[in-house]
Amino acid sequence: MNAKSDTNLAPYSYFNAVFTRLAIVMFSSDGWKDTIAFVEETREFVCSLATWDLRTQVNATSAPHPRGINEMREAGLDPAPCVLVRPPRVKASPCALECRWLQTVRLRDLDGAEVDAHVAFGQVVGVHIDDRFIKDGLVDTAAMRPIARAGYHDYFVATSDTRFSLRRP
Repeated sequence: MNAKSDTNLAPYSYFNAVFTRLAIVMFSSDGWKDTIAFVEETREFVCSLATWDLRTQVNATSAPHPRGINEMREAGLDPAPCVLVRPPRVKASPCALECRWLQTVRLRDLDGAEVDAHVAFGQVVGVHIDDRFIKDGLVDTAAMRPIARAGYHDYFVATSDTRFSLRRP
């Protein structure tokens, strides 16, 4: 969402947690897009988990709409209010992270030349988790069936039968 309340929704494939003592997440953008511009303008963003059940709508958010078009509405998704940031979250997503922007880094190649790729970092200030996915006090992420981009037109879906645990030494 920008200062004029235009809502932007984008299927960022390159999204990840990068620090745990302070919950910090990042997403990268191949090119300067509305999402990066809106995040820098408002200093806030929301990461709504992309899941198997939302795969068609997630894909629809990648359509090249002009600025000012509500991409959430265009994809057939309803917004839900956040508590600590202005942008809405995706109501149907079982997990959403309310974030405050920290910085954007423009990447450089080996020669030091800037490339049109940007990584935005934000600190998580609020979390929404559907209670159905909390088991014994822990989030059952696999039960949400998150999807991950595998390159080209391919994706993977995480499920309980593919989950495994490893304790760190």
